[in-house]
Amino acid sequence: MVLPHNSGEHGLVDTVASPFELVRGRIRQLYEGETPGGVRFRYALLVLDIVTVLFIIVTSFLPRSKAVESLDVVFGVLILADFSARLIISRHPLQDFTRLSTWTDMVVIVSFLAPLAGEAGGFLRTLRTLRLLRDVQMVARLRIDSPFFRKNEEVIFAVANLAVFIFVMTGIVYETQKSHNNQIANYADALYFTVTALTTTGFGDITLPGTIGRLITVVIMIFGVTLFLYLAKALLAPAKVRFPCPICGLQRHDIDAVHCKACGTVLNIPDEGSD
Repeated sequence: MVLPHNSGEHGLVDTVASPFELVRGRIRQLYEGETPGGVRFRYALLVLDIVTVLFIIVTSFLPRSKAVESLDVVFGVLILADFSARLIISRHPLQDFTRLSTWTDMVVIVSFLAPLAGEAGGFLRTLRTLRLLRDVQMVARLRIDSPFFRKNEEVIFAVANLAVFIFVMTGIVYETQKSHNNQIANYADALYFTVTALTTTGFGDITLPGTIGRLITVVIMIFGVTLFLYLAKALLAPAKVRFPCPICGLQRHDIDAVHCKACGTVLNIPDEGSD
């Protein structure tokens, strides 16, 4: 609630922020501000996302235990706190629920905190890997802070896309096949099949029977090969530098470009002095 009060001779009205507004302002500074504390906080969130994904991958191959279940709760609480904070500072919270990323976060939180038996929750947790591809603000920060990221951005995104696709499809293969396919006994078997299908190697020692199995295989081959070719293109194509042209707005240019290829404007691309 905002309470008005007189400010004095000019008759202006000041406002007093409510405790909720003060808290929201401080949280917004952490998530959106350019202060050193805010930057460190967002890097800490990036580390949390990476550690969470590594935890999901490792525990997918391990039997359930009390220690793993305790860590599930810890990660679930941290992700819930992050999710809640983002909703609090959102300027359009209802609109956020029309985004796939919001619902995947909710599913991931439930999979960590709800008493899901065995590896059934593991498939739902694979959706957390999608988080690594949608943090636009963190990407912008990395472009500023990391010369390595700026130089290899396309390769990094290609690797991330391919890795996320492989991991998500591995979870789908395992969850849809474990109950009736003796060839898929664990996540390692599902990962092996996914990679062989993606590369179209197709050794034939593991197959997915039935219509659903064949459709999953087709999806892996079509989208997997596309992502693999995208990675190859990023690795083999000449390196580009990100610098918006002041006239036409073209973002990507050759490292040694003097003129914009789209409009011919003279560019002044910062040079860090490295080859």
